[in-house]
Amino acid sequence: MAEPIRILLADDHPLFREGVAASLAAAPDFAVIAQAGSGEAAVEQALDLQPDMVLLDVNMPGMGGIAAAARIAVALPAVRIMMLTVSENPESLLAALKAGAHGYVLKGVSASELRTIVRSVAAGEAYVTPTLAAELLTEFSRPRVPDSFAALTARETDVLDLLSQGLTNREIGERLHLAEKTVKHHMTIILQKLHVRTRTEAALLAVQHGAVGRIEKI
Repeated sequence: MAEPIRILLADDHPLFREGVAASLAAAPDFAVIAQAGSGEAAVEQALDLQPDMVLLDVNMPGMGGIAAAARIAVALPAVRIMMLTVSENPESLLAALKAGAHGYVLKGVSASELRTIVRSVAAGEAYVTPTLAAELLTEFSRPRVPDSFAALTARETDVLDLLSQGLTNREIGERLHLAEKTVKHHMTIILQKLHVRTRTEAALLAVQHGAVGRIEKI
């Protein structure tokens, strides 16, 4: 019999985390070897235990799941990483994929579906909840104005960079030492210059253009 898939599970809600652990452990090809309640604990346990797969919530106190995924991906490139979250925010999805996640699954999934998805991601496949994947494909397929980025100022590029990492206006302001209303003003100008209507479209266009990654997410 093949060795079970060794899983590290990180979520700051103990009841949900234990339920997921129990549903996975019910299958003989899974072994939940550790649980963590924060991104920091997930990184520490991943480095110590070197699991086959890490399941991370996006929103956790302190270091979030996306930042944890990025650190785990760099330190342990062979480990498969999957986000298990309630966040349907396409910006969070983009940030997670950029951080090195191989899967992005919404928490409304059934136990049997989750086990199937975990098996496929552990086997080397990528998975994104279909509704979110369809939205991304629609956005990527839209025609873009190629020289729009040349019109952005350095500050606007910084704001766009952090937006593409999934940060809110408040978080962007904290990183750049700007008032939230100033960030909102920059965002309005960015949308106009890039000829897009929403923050999500701006983030997607930035990823397509490769105009992100100058500022490291903490």
